[in-house]
Amino acid sequence: MGKIVTFINQKGGVGKTTTCVNMASYLALMGKKVLLLDMDPQGNASSSVGVNKDEKQKTIYNVIAEENEIDEVIQTTKIKGLDVIPSDVDLAGAEIELVQMNRREKVLKNILANIKTVYDYICIDCPPSLGLLTVNALTACDSVLIPIQCEYFALEGLTQLMNTIKLVKKHLNENIEIEGVVLTMKDSRSNLGSAVAEDIQKYFSSKVYSTIIPRNVRLAEAPSYGEPICIYDPKSTGAFAYKLLTEEFLNRNHDHYTKLN
Repeated sequence: MGKIVTFINQKGGVGKTTTCVNMASYLALMGKKVLLLDMDPQGNASSSVGVNKDEKQKTIYNVIAEENEIDEVIQTTKIKGLDVIPSDVDLAGAEIELVQMNRREKVLKNILANIKTVYDYICIDCPPSLGLLTVNALTACDSVLIPIQCEYFALEGLTQLMNTIKLVKKHLNENIEIEGVVLTMKDSRSNLGSAVAEDIQKYFSSKVYSTIIPRNVRLAEAPSYGEPICIYDPKSTGAFAYKLLTEEFLNRNHDHYTKLN
């Protein structure tokens, strides 16, 4: 049975999509069968693995709208073992359509039930909001991974996010757990990042990953080439950090994997 991990933070620009895409890519390189599910209408996770936004694609929206079956919208990527279900701006309309649906919070859970056994991991990239698309992702998943930027306002909005997760756990998905917290965009020249990291460690204790993702130009460039960092620049500090983070994730899950050089 595959594990569904939702990558979430309603604060934008924290490295959420970057973390989701690059962890999914390294999981595949380490021998896992992985599905990257883009639930953000901006479609950044889709384009980060080479989906061409200019060509009209079948997306997760078509499945939610019951126009296509899920296996009709899955695409392969450049990385062996990594598939993607893309998203585009049409998905923004799904928020409105979901409101009128029966058991609207569980639509995605029912969709993924058909393919969960096919994959080792399903990584869901959420929009930077706590609307119905995000609630669907939280209801469908086994665990939540929270990227948090090493900046002054990092903890702002976190209480609201934790309350949402608590409500989902109480009413919709009693099995949901916090997978972990990833510190991102750390500037080695700034003392502020270390102070923020200490605050987050106090708040989440052992849930915080020891691997910290640095601020890295190559990580920022990679999506514009439609490539995850493991293809775009596998020798960069950003690539090394995401490789270590993925290893840490698999070790925490007691899951054996193929070690990379």
